[in-house]
Amino acid sequence: MAKKAQSTLTNMLLSLTAIALVAAAILAALNAVTQEPIAAAQKAKVENAISAVLPAFASLEDQDVDGKACHVAYDAQGKMVGAAIEAGNDKGFGGHLQMMVGFDADGSVTGYQILETHETPGLGAKADLWFQKDGKGCVVGRKPAEGGLTVKKDGGDVDAITGSTITSRAFLSIVNDAAKTFTNITH
Repeated sequence: MAKKAQSTLTNMLLSLTAIALVAAAILAALNAVTQEPIAAAQKAKVENAISAVLPAFASLEDQDVDGKACHVAYDAQGKMVGAAIEAGNDKGFGGHLQMMVGFDADGSVTGYQILETHETPGLGAKADLWFQKDGKGCVVGRKPAEGGLTVKKDGGDVDAITGSTITSRAFLSIVNDAAKTFTNITH
């Protein structure tokens, strides 16, 4: 009969080290397997957001302006028709909020898509529809570069999401920031 290993500190450390190494190897393998599909899904999400927030375009030029990913759209004659700007901040109630904001050539908001949010479901998460064209706090068609957009509670004229003023402020801050970036593209 085989002799049972003694429960010594050395044996316990060796056992725990072996278990940790096996677990680390499994996690590394899973990361390697899922890394590519996750990157492809994120790229598709960004591409869909660009198409959703821009007016019709024939070509797209990617730029980095003010540290933000900008996608400048042109018509068939090479005239700029708008830009989609990826911007975000950590001012939301739930933390980070990342969006794609579209502008036409005049600087009016053509639409937006939320790319990442940690806002409260049923409250701050309503931002995906609240500020859209038919939403209560519509920002589509407005020119944020002409003074910025603010909620009514702060003296502005945009209706905040009911019960989610912090999220509304974060959202409008992102749109205003994207508008400043847009002016740096066009000038």
